[in-house]
Amino acid sequence: MIDLHTHTTCSDGTDTPRELVNKAIVQGIEVLGITDHDTISGWQEATQTLRGSLQLALGAEISCLTHDGVSVHMLGMLFDPNHQEMQKVLEETRDGRLPRMRKMIEKMRAGGMDISIEDVEEAMPVGATMGRPHLADALVSKKIVKSRDEAFIDLLHNDSPFYVSHAAPTPAEAIALIRRAGGVAVIAHPFASHRGQILKSEDFADLVLAGLNGIEVDHRDQNPDERGMLRVIAHELDLVITGSSDYHGTGKLNSLAENQTSREQWERLEAQSDARRVVRA
Repeated sequence: MIDLHTHTTCSDGTDTPRELVNKAIVQGIEVLGITDHDTISGWQEATQTLRGSLQLALGAEISCLTHDGVSVHMLGMLFDPNHQEMQKVLEETRDGRLPRMRKMIEKMRAGGMDISIEDVEEAMPVGATMGRPHLADALVSKKIVKSRDEAFIDLLHNDSPFYVSHAAPTPAEAIALIRRAGGVAVIAHPFASHRGQILKSEDFADLVLAGLNGIEVDHRDQNPDERGMLRVIAHELDLVITGSSDYHGTGKLNSLAENQTSREQWERLEAQSDARRVVRA
């Protein structure tokens, strides 16, 4: 089993890196991708916990915005953690999350919801990268909604009146950065239409020119028709096809390894990085 897209308490998951690695070992996963939002702060703890036959494909899920304001997430994996430009971009993106959150809360308060930045901070694990799931947890705690999923469906999706975009690189800029840092770039859930605006089929050609390596096809937020279209695009553009859970722990329905990447596709993806950075025990 190969699952290339998961999150820990270092961003918006509920398992620490240690807990996530232990779960992956118990579940018999062969390769685990840890891709917290805009941070690599969980890499060290995950590596220290590693044992047995589990391998780690460490990375980050980079927040991006197209020129016309569509939110895109780009999985960068196997890049050099000491690449200065990469670390600078990740830091700048994280720094933009607090003012964005304040604006979303301001909109919600204007809409009659009793929510504050302190409520969100209280819902965050220590050291986490602030994100909408923490706002969702705060809304649950305040009994405004019943679950994270309900919060996203009703209030926090990209087309919501409460949504606020953030300063971020374009998808092409993020891909080029990942490749300069020696890693591989896989676009995450690009046709997850219930999240809001999505990319168009014709957008992928420009991303390939920027260096895109793969498409996350099998993901719970993409229906069979959307997966089918992405599979066709991947074959036409000779891109790696991945499947993954986007696991966040408790509070989201996603189960670890509920979608997986084939060994053949994983080996093809890994070979496209500039060094063999898969971590082994």
